[in-house]
Amino acid sequence: MTSSRPTSRAPVVVIAPDSFKGSLSAEEVAAAIGAGIQAAIPGAEVRLRPIADGGEGTLDALMHAGGERLSVACRNAAGQTVQAPVGILKDGSAVIESAAIVGLTDAAGTAVAVEERSTLGVGDAIKALLDRGARHFLVALGGSSTNDGGAGLLAGLGVVFYDAAGEVVAPQPAQLHKITRVDASALDPRVKEARFVAMSDVDNPLCGEEGATAVFGPQKGVKPEQLAQLDGALAHFAKVLEAGLGRSASELPGAGAAGGLGYALLMLGAQFRSGAETVADHIGLDDALTGADWLITGEGRSDAQTLHGKAPFIASQRARRLGVPTSLLSGGIDRKSLAQLQTGFSGCFSIVFGPGTLDDAIAQAPQLLQASAEQIARLWQTASASGR
Repeated sequence: MTSSRPTSRAPVVVIAPDSFKGSLSAEEVAAAIGAGIQAAIPGAEVRLRPIADGGEGTLDALMHAGGERLSVACRNAAGQTVQAPVGILKDGSAVIESAAIVGLTDAAGTAVAVEERSTLGVGDAIKALLDRGARHFLVALGGSSTNDGGAGLLAGLGVVFYDAAGEVVAPQPAQLHKITRVDASALDPRVKEARFVAMSDVDNPLCGEEGATAVFGPQKGVKPEQLAQLDGALAHFAKVLEAGLGRSASELPGAGAAGGLGYALLMLGAQFRSGAETVADHIGLDDALTGADWLITGEGRSDAQTLHGKAPFIASQRARRLGVPTSLLSGGIDRKSLAQLQTGFSGCFSIVFGPGTLDDAIAQAPQLLQASAEQIARLWQTASASGR
């Protein structure tokens, strides 16, 4: 049997996975898959483009394309001063990953109850980057542990909240109902010169049945009996803030992202964009796909939600527009979602070879990825040789 592929050109394989949460970064996942491809097709040109969708790992994915990684002093969700990673891309854009500052996986930040957590640290990070001359910000919103409506971010940039007695109110969910007046006169003037892009695939409003507290609060520790109270506090906060600043944003899509952090950014004039689309633009995914023969993407676990703006789906859409077939290689695949997933990918594969524990799968993830990538590469090579 002779190959229909010209023997003079090595196949070009683009590898653009998201991170495997709790196991490997997107860059580590891409490297392991790349090793498997090279083992099966030694002459292949492998283009690594790790991706993210605006949550944990977004900073790493963007920095893979180049730029300066920095560490800035800021407050975590519990108000403790920590050093958090940020970045400045080659085009001068500053990158802030909310999950790296007030993340749900930060044990110290989540040691206090959700009603006492604040996004002050995100404001701290913006201020530190303003000091470095940044005026264009990419703020990744996914993975936050907070539900303060972004009051902390605004306070970190100089906005002051007062109660009826003229006392300063802390920007925490449990205190927001006390606010009667907002003073934005000390808001950092450089904010007016800045442009913010809020990176998220969430389109929820700030309050109500589809709002930040009702939809995302429980996963952050909001108890059922607290839902109405904390949602009401956000609604009260928004009413006073909007009256004080003369603009409104609580009903806009994305206001409910990151416990209302999206709302505060909208009040500062932010533009909302899909996190995966933004990352794909900045890492040059379309350029990498141009002239490519195959795309491999993946994530820790894929199900029907993958098709709703998650990084692997965005990567596959871009590949499809350029006529490049896409395979999904994930840690786990929800079997019930397979029929839906197959509408977005030419093949869906799990790296798990047999029964085992989650801990074992996490510990062996690099080897499992490499072995699985090698096997699907051998299959792909055989199909290519037979003219598909």
